Amino acid sequence: MSPPRHLAVWLLAGLALAGCERVEEDLDRPASSREFPRAHRPVADVTGNSAGTEIRRDELGEAQLVMDLADIGDGTTVADIGAGEGYYTVRLAERVGGRGRVLAQDIDRDVLRRLGTRVERERLDNVSLTLGRGDDPRLPKDSFDRIFMVHMYHEIREPYAFLWRLRPALREGGQVIVVDRDRPPQNHGMPPALLFCEMRSVGYRLVEFIRKPEIRGYYAQFELEGDRPAPSGIEPCTPPKTKLGSVTIEDN
Repeated sequence: MSPPRHLAVWLLAGLALAGCERVEEDLDRPASSREFPRAHRPVADVTGNSAGTEIRRDELGEAQLVMDLADIGDGTTVADIGAGEGYYTVRLAERVGGRGRVLAQDIDRDVLRRLGTRVERERLDNVSLTLGRGDDPRLPKDSFDRIFMVHMYHEIREPYAFLWRLRPALREGGQVIVVDRDRPPQNHGMPPALLFCEMRSVGYRLVEFIRKPEIRGYYAQFELEGDRPAPSGIEPCTPPKTKLGSVTIEDN
């Protein structure tokens, strides 16, 4: 039996109102992100493009340690996401050699222009630059053995959209490297358990996690696991309830 006309009208009006409310709730998000769940966490403002001076970082052996842990060698193809002033870009270029490639990505055009000048000045013929978006790294498919995100993950406002669009860029056996600090996102860090949860939600499996003073935080390495989920099927993480799960952690 069909519902009374006035009841049907009331139900339709209620659904329309709910739909409008959902649209209004998402007006602060890019249209390209709205099919993905919202990240229920604060996000750090972008205050700079370098986490410390290069001389100091080299004195600590930061880049060399991270590249060693990530098994970067001659012929490796790497994407440096949030490349900034190019601290990792130039060191990766030297490590991968003429047979390797480094793609430096950033969302700031001015930063990329300065980095481009540096790449030309240092004659880094194996480096190219690309402009990304906040919810899309805009990387070519099946192109990278390693993707680096160093001291920048906490600035990603749409992690589910970003990570979902990142997946196709990895070659078979490729891995994602995240270096960050263990502190709240608004304080320019990312609690490891929350990072693990967000990565796992989009189909990345943690394979290594190490805390090191040389990198002023932790090193996390991920690989793909399973198929890429549908955007509507991604379960968002809630920071207070995120659990570390079964993870082997090495503190040195």
